[in-house]
Amino acid sequence: MMGGDQNRLMSDINVTPFVDVMLVLLIIFMVTAPMMMHGVDVALPEATTKPMASKQEYLIITVDKENQIFINDFKVSLDFLQEKLKAIRQGRNDQEVYLRADKDIPYGVVVRVMSEIKEAGVEKLGMVTEPIEEKKRKARS
Repeated sequence: MMGGDQNRLMSDINVTPFVDVMLVLLIIFMVTAPMMMHGVDVALPEATTKPMASKQEYLIITVDKENQIFINDFKVSLDFLQEKLKAIRQGRNDQEVYLRADKDIPYGVVVRVMSEIKEAGVEKLGMVTEPIEEKKRKARS
């Protein structure tokens, strides 16, 4: 006879190292996830209008300081802006579009983008600006 239980194989898996690694990975993803989400950075021109209160998400066209065009957060070239807008507007009930343009880009670029938006059939085009009061409050902080 052999020595009883000593020769039997152990079939239990030690999960403690696995749980430790998974917790470390979870913490890493929780810390880095907010850093990966970002929008398009645009320095908006200032205006003396009041903010618009709305619960609805609007279609926003953005032109950044490198003259890159975005529909919401998706980059698109000026050549395809018109057809993309037509396709997007077919599936939407609201027909309002808002334009955010960096204050340092040439006026001609903004006019070309506005022209493409209008040719896509958009009748209501709003301009997004930054209130003057908000900028002054940021400077004080």
